[in-house]
Amino acid sequence: MFMSTILGEVPFDGAIMLTASHLPQNRNGLKFFTSQGGTGKADVKAILLDAADAMDARGGEPIPHSEANIEKQDFMATYSEHLVNIIRRECDDPEDYDRPLAGTKILVDAGNGAGGFFVHRVLNELGADTTGSQFLDPDGSFPNHVPNPEDKIAMKMTSEAVIKNAADLGVVFDTDVDRSGVVDAQGNEVNKNRLIAVVASIVLQEHQGTTIVTDSVTSNGLSAFIESKGGVHFRFKRGYKNVIDQGIELNIKGQDSQLSIETSGHGAMKENYMLDDGAYLAVKIIIELVRIKRRNKEQGVEVLYEGLGEPKEAVEYRIKFKSADFDFKSYGSKLLADLAEFGKGVSEWELEKVNYEGFRFSVAEEGGKAGWFLLRQSLHDPLLPLNVESEVEGGVQAIVSTLKPFLERYSELDLSVLPDA
Repeated sequence: MFMSTILGEVPFDGAIMLTASHLPQNRNGLKFFTSQGGTGKADVKAILLDAADAMDARGGEPIPHSEANIEKQDFMATYSEHLVNIIRRECDDPEDYDRPLAGTKILVDAGNGAGGFFVHRVLNELGADTTGSQFLDPDGSFPNHVPNPEDKIAMKMTSEAVIKNAADLGVVFDTDVDRSGVVDAQGNEVNKNRLIAVVASIVLQEHQGTTIVTDSVTSNGLSAFIESKGGVHFRFKRGYKNVIDQGIELNIKGQDSQLSIETSGHGAMKENYMLDDGAYLAVKIIIELVRIKRRNKEQGVEVLYEGLGEPKEAVEYRIKFKSADFDFKSYGSKLLADLAEFGKGVSEWELEKVNYEGFRFSVAEEGGKAGWFLLRQSLHDPLLPLNVESEVEGGVQAIVSTLKPFLERYSELDLSVLPDA
């Protein structure tokens, strides 16, 4: 909907999107946009306060408004044409400019969200073979799987479809298509760290030295990968809006940041208005796939994350509080401050120099390898997410075993999700 304020003969002044994203049916919401971007919490609060002040000035009477003229427009046709033209221009096929995806097999799993248009209005228009695409019809009950590129079932079903149909690429969208992930021709899931590596590889071909902003739970191997490609990794906070806003802030300050991307699949590019657009992210990957196959028909997007160091083990534990009927934010803040002190006494742990949320420790492991863990407060819920990664077998268990006695000091924590020491 943001693009409706940018594209077209007469761009709209504002846009409102009704969406629940991948959340259940009882958690629908609204997203508001102008040509300056989407509204955040502070923006919505300011709007509501202004409206309340205006009503108070009228003695509590509703604010008068004029009658609206309602006109139905198929903006998706405009947006789809925009994506089609980008692919045609960037592929620049000398033999078939209009159908640069002819001979390429790309399937889409829309998860019964809004992403089915990408098959009908984009890929098919460009000549792609979309055999095997699935769950393209919208259904808010999500009868097949949760539309989420982080969801294990969603990625597994797409991987199976890619193998079954011998596709070159599988694309997975979330419900409102602001996130995406892919599956390569071998059926390997390309989301989270791998997705960031793929998009970073594409961006760094054109923008050496640019800063890639990510959330806080990315692997050590991703930092090394980005640096090896000539980029700078800025590991920030969880929350896609936090990640995107940090990229915007860096650009304002004069530090070039072409990509802000979260492990969830929210990715925003400077060349695309810093908008988290899953379809645009997929377009960038598809364009690069075409270029790769021109050089070597036997290769695909897997070459874009080749060399990415990946952990042997990776687990997220979501530690709940036994009750939410107390000031869990203050309790969590005190716990984290205590953790920073506790960590000084563990010889294998080293506190990361920069922490924007919670505390992340590097953990020395055998053979000169290094794991890590991050304990932080959830953005919204009464819980403490604990992310742990290790480069050795049994490493996660070892890290948790050292940390658990510290956590057991705090009686309000429900530690049942953690493995036994």
